[in-house]
Amino acid sequence: MGFQQVLFSFNLVFSIRFFEDFLLHDLYELAAFAERQANADRLKEGITVMLSLVEVKCRPWLNGMELLEDLQRNKHTLSSGDKGTDSLLQGGLREGQLTELVGPSSSGKTQFCMQAAASVAEKQDGSVFYIDTGNSFSARRIAQFICGSSDAAALRKRVLSRISCHTVYDIYTVFDTLQGLEVALKSQVKMNVNECRLRLLVVDSVSSLITPILGGSGSQGRALMVALGYLLKKLAHEHNIAVLVTNHTVGTGENGKTKPALGETWKSIPHVRLMLSRDHRNNNCTISILKHTSMPSGQTVRTMTRKDNQQCV
Repeated sequence: MGFQQVLFSFNLVFSIRFFEDFLLHDLYELAAFAERQANADRLKEGITVMLSLVEVKCRPWLNGMELLEDLQRNKHTLSSGDKGTDSLLQGGLREGQLTELVGPSSSGKTQFCMQAAASVAEKQDGSVFYIDTGNSFSARRIAQFICGSSDAAALRKRVLSRISCHTVYDIYTVFDTLQGLEVALKSQVKMNVNECRLRLLVVDSVSSLITPILGGSGSQGRALMVALGYLLKKLAHEHNIAVLVTNHTVGTGENGKTKPALGETWKSIPHVRLMLSRDHRNNNCTISILKHTSMPSGQTVRTMTRKDNQQCV
């Protein structure tokens, strides 16, 4: 179904006549309306098509030189807190990009996120917006990553005060949370507020939000997944934020290996995809590049294990 047909169908109830009208309406309300119609599958497929056009229509017109200047001036790298990973990524997590960390259960994804949050709040002198979808955020664990030569208690207090944790359990609440964040960020820009600006946004994990809505043959789940990815990338680009999300692995890919969850549609969304693996026999961890905008895939480095991490208490 083309977007003109979708607009006609929604116009009967919501007075949507133009593409801009579609963008101004609540996606969940439109999806619920489509679900009740006889041609629900075609309408939901149309919504997916419409959302795929959003990024094209909203993409700024910039030439290559302007993009390079923006990268050098505004899109800095942030240390992940792990020397091996920072070396692999030539500095760390890039502002303006969405980095996805993929790994099986108990591979250390949450630890990596908390370590990155502690590093940004301590060393980059910025704030962190942490979305916890699995009730796994631990302020005590983050405090253990913070090492100060003097007055450690004051340092931990300062760092922890810069990390804002938001516990959510479904994708709809995440949209509300991110839209509220976007409003706050735009207000700061208008007020020219630069003190301790937001530098890292963490979503641990994105797969636990999306997997429950991907069931069945309908396209509503995929539409919400694309919309979430677009919103995260939009926040990253417009506000020079490094976005870090985690994803689990499923099934087997080529050569009998596990592969990232969420399928081909999500695969194209992250700028950078990293695979985290843990050998539980010796507790060694490695991170490898699955996808990167400026580096070849396949490069691998050993990361810090729980035994390697010096815990400051």
